[in-house]
Amino acid sequence: MPERVVIVGSGPAGWAAATYTARAQLQPLVFEGAVSEENRLRGTLPLGQLALTTEVENYPTWPAASSEALAAFAKSALAPERYQGLAHFYEGKSAHNGQRAATGPELMEFARQQAVNFGARIVTDDIVKVDFSGRPFRLWSSEGSEIEAHAVIIATGARANYLGLPSEERFKNNGVSACAVCDGALPRFRNRPVVVVGGGDSAIEEATYLTKFASIVHLVHRRDQLRASKIMQQRALNHPKIKPQWNRVVDEVLGSDTDGVTGVRLASTADAAPLELEASGMVVAIGHTPNVDFLGGQITTDAKGYIVYSRPHRTYTNVEGVFAAGDVADSHYRQAITAAGTGCMAALDAERWLAEQGLT
Repeated sequence: MPERVVIVGSGPAGWAAATYTARAQLQPLVFEGAVSEENRLRGTLPLGQLALTTEVENYPTWPAASSEALAAFAKSALAPERYQGLAHFYEGKSAHNGQRAATGPELMEFARQQAVNFGARIVTDDIVKVDFSGRPFRLWSSEGSEIEAHAVIIATGARANYLGLPSEERFKNNGVSACAVCDGALPRFRNRPVVVVGGGDSAIEEATYLTKFASIVHLVHRRDQLRASKIMQQRALNHPKIKPQWNRVVDEVLGSDTDGVTGVRLASTADAAPLELEASGMVVAIGHTPNVDFLGGQITTDAKGYIVYSRPHRTYTNVEGVFAAGDVADSHYRQAITAAGTGCMAALDAERWLAEQGLT
């Protein structure tokens, strides 16, 4: 018998959709993604991009609390096997101490558990192929399962593009970030020099945002002029805290396991000598890639690959019965709270559509 609704993805959008559809007695089936080396390297492991961040200070209802209180909450809320994935935050040499906001992994585990509590069923596998040409829809997982569904919510997100350096990978969540709005207000970035890599509008936005906190923002670009719009360029080049590093690329991220990022080494694209910069963090702003390959071109996307909504202010796609939520359909905001909001919208849209079809 076909599932009434299948949710593909497990970030804030996916778990919000799962909670809403579960509370509506739709018994959603959630494919949260596979735990694999390929997904780790791509940044697409279960729990989404938020699970790759540090403290989350911009999600409403999660103020700073003592680490002991967060540990007690996690033990109370989560099954023992899920708690073990967070235990290092509370126990051992790397335990967090004092007042802090919840981390991305904690928030996503709590969101996952909330969906489970209401009856969402979870499969730890990837959907690798779909057929939306007829209903019920057909989906295939990487382990070979075939699933039929009356409605599908796509919440697979968009992965940040990184430089691909081993040293960059080493310091992710310890000074290397792909979201200034997410991480810029953290103590690591305050009153210290930071580096932003990129030359487009996103890089300028990230650099400008960081000027609120950093002592200086080094804007590293491989050319001698920016790709950003003229007004964005003017904003950056006129800002006293933004210092362009022209004709430069990051050759290595410097630091230690104890201190995290302490600087970067820049190579030249114009035959100049290498340059080392002191920095407490590096924000990579070279774009995102929506996770839509498995759709096989059956869902309409824009030039950057983001899913296009077919109705204003709704989460409908070009295929009736298929809905999209979160960063996979959002190239502009890309925040946890906006993703969760569209997850709620997609769930409500799916529930109402199923009711219209007599399938609830």
